[in-house]
Amino acid sequence: MNKPIKTGIASFGMSGMVFHAPLLHAHPGFEISSIVERSKDSTRKLYSDSKLQRSFEELLNDKETELIIVNTPDYLHYEHAKSALEVGKHVVVEKPFVQDYDQALELIKLAKSKNLVLSVFQNRRWDGDFMTVAKIIKEKMLGRLVCFESHFDRYRNFIQENTWKEDPASGSGIVFNLGSHMLDQAIVLFGKPVAVNAEIRTLRTNGLTDDFFTIRLEYSENMSVSVKGSLLVNEPGPRYILHGTEGSFLKWGTDPQEQDLKAGKIPGQSGWGKGNEEDWGLLNTNVKNDKFRGEIETIPGNYLSFYDGIFDAIRNGGSVPVNPEDAALVIRIINLAFESNKQGRNMMV
Repeated sequence: MNKPIKTGIASFGMSGMVFHAPLLHAHPGFEISSIVERSKDSTRKLYSDSKLQRSFEELLNDKETELIIVNTPDYLHYEHAKSALEVGKHVVVEKPFVQDYDQALELIKLAKSKNLVLSVFQNRRWDGDFMTVAKIIKEKMLGRLVCFESHFDRYRNFIQENTWKEDPASGSGIVFNLGSHMLDQAIVLFGKPVAVNAEIRTLRTNGLTDDFFTIRLEYSENMSVSVKGSLLVNEPGPRYILHGTEGSFLKWGTDPQEQDLKAGKIPGQSGWGKGNEEDWGLLNTNVKNDKFRGEIETIPGNYLSFYDGIFDAIRNGGSVPVNPEDAALVIRIINLAFESNKQGRNMMV
């Protein structure tokens, strides 16, 4: 096996501590060589073999580091990814990729010019519920799909203090945060839409950032596609709603991997990513005149698959697990969604 990729994590907040560090630590193809913590010392206890660095600039100047995980606040993604690429580092950017479509195109061009790997951590492509939905669609279990509706709802009726995530100047909000996942999934399933129409609102008392959205994606096919999110849903309905000419599929619940990572479970262990039976989807179909109504077991999720792909891309010249062009398209759709909400009309993609 090729030697592990020496990897630096640019921030040790929620995404670094919960997602990237545990996944990289569990993967034999990576060595967490450096972690940036500006003031805390969590790294010394959790990953004592890694260098503790106090600034992103210090990480950039570390000659041993081959790959940098840019998981700093969203508004710094472009600046930090660009700086890492310019000094010859491969880069994985936490979602959302950047905040402006032109910035995304610039980073893609820069990475190609330097023959460097650039990808975006769209881990929810490897959610078990999404993988199950993708299989339902691929195998045409509903006949011709006519309606796809995806929800990502939470209940947070308070305004969190002292965080950039509640600051509208930083470009934060639920559309960039959760919508970027859902739009990426739609692109995986259906490709580039023809047009975008969106309703984006701030509904929480004293809220300053968007916390509700419905984004409709138009395709040339006779099909309705929408993604929806809200921070004021205390009794969630199905996560996915699919209807086709021959049947319907409803899927509840969320992938367990995030909660398992928060609980300190080790990725890749036996049973990893296996969802609860009570969250199995309900399929009601009459494909090929064979009537079926019953539960469909959820495919186990596997976030480690993302880093499998990153390792293959860096060491073996394989394809990246998330194409940066796809990630750029997500940002373009988000930009157009805000413009659609402002103008009250469809925006062509």
